[in-house]
Amino acid sequence: MTVGDQVSDFELEDETRTPRRLSELLEKGPVVLFFYPMASSGGCTQEACHFRDLAAEFAAVGAQPVGISSDDVARQSTFAGAHSLGYPLLSDTGHRVAKEMGAYRAWLPGGLHTRRRTYVIGQDRRIVAEFASESRFAEHADQALEVVRKHAAA
Repeated sequence: MTVGDQVSDFELEDETRTPRRLSELLEKGPVVLFFYPMASSGGCTQEACHFRDLAAEFAAVGAQPVGISSDDVARQSTFAGAHSLGYPLLSDTGHRVAKEMGAYRAWLPGGLHTRRRTYVIGQDRRIVAEFASESRFAEHADQALEVVRKHAAA
C-alpha cells in the first residue's frame, strides 16, 4: 500500500485480548501504525520505547501510535508490561494485515516475516505517509511525528 490508498477496516486483538477495529482507533485522530518483527527483540524494543517516549507529543496533535506484529497476545502483553508502553499492541498472528499492507516478507527464514514499516493513517483510513527502514529503530517515530504535526496544522 502507498500514500493515498485506503486501509481496510481490520480488527485484531490487542495485548489485553480486547478486539480493536481500525475505524474505532481513528475516531480520536490519526493512527501511526507501526509494524515490527518481534516483541522484546533489541531493535523492536528500541522502536517501541521511542514511540512511548513521544506519546505525549503524538497526543498533543491528536494522534496515537499503535504497534502490530505477528506475536501472540501473551507475548504482546509481556512486551507492553515490561516497557510500560501505554498504547495498543495488535496481534496479527496470521499476517493478514501485514500482507494486505505490504509489511510481510515470505522469504526470510526463522519466522520473522513482519517487515519494519510505519504508516500514518488519516481518519478517512487513507495512508498519509509510509516509512520503511529495518535498522533505524527510532527514525520511524520521529518521521511520523513530523507528518502528524504537519497534518494537524493543515
